[in-house]
Amino acid sequence: MTVVAKLTTVELKLLTREPGSVFTILVPLFILVVFGSSIPPGDRVLLPMMLALAVGLVGMYQLPTTLATYRERGILRRLSTTPVRPGSMLAVQLILQLVLALTACALLVAVAGTVLGAHVPSQVLPVAGVFLLGTAAMFAVGLLIAALAANGRTANGVGVLLYFPLAYLAGLMQPVDQMPDILARIGAFTPLGAFRQALHDVWAGLSPDPLGLGVMTAYAVIVSLAAARFFRWE
Repeated sequence: MTVVAKLTTVELKLLTREPGSVFTILVPLFILVVFGSSIPPGDRVLLPMMLALAVGLVGMYQLPTTLATYRERGILRRLSTTPVRPGSMLAVQLILQLVLALTACALLVAVAGTVLGAHVPSQVLPVAGVFLLGTAAMFAVGLLIAALAANGRTANGVGVLLYFPLAYLAGLMQPVDQMPDILARIGAFTPLGAFRQALHDVWAGLSPDPLGLGVMTAYAVIVSLAAARFFRWE
């Protein structure tokens, strides 16, 4: 087994024991079950919202908290003196956080499709493309939080404080058509808002708005570059 494979195995075990991982999986599922029981079968709105909510929690809560905590404890600095470079740790964490997001979303789709009778699109590729692009945008924001936060507690607090306004603007707490026009327009230019709308479009069998795709791409590229610029290993 290679060094990176051993690192992945260890980090996977730690991730499964992390309470935050359970939180990011169970909270969206709980909301889906509570509100989905009153939604008509075949609904095409609630499930895309829950998928965006789940990815947002992983990207803005779990990911930055983990990385900032590792830096605070000196783990990244100590890795620089071993065959496992800090960059390998970062790559492993990104992969595992993606797996966590996929697990949360797969559970949501399974429960919604089988228990609640929600609509599940048959076209997989458009959904997968939007999902990966939206996840990249949300992870970029999480990486920037991790880069700027002094420690894990700060990253946790900043992520939570930033997540709730973005979730509101994205229409995850109140339907967009019931929001003031100015807030709805602002929400369309947030990573979570663009992600939610693009998921909603492909879920309904429509082509996603190019503006939303451009917004997500911009966040994924520009914010990732900013995170790389400011990221500190110690």
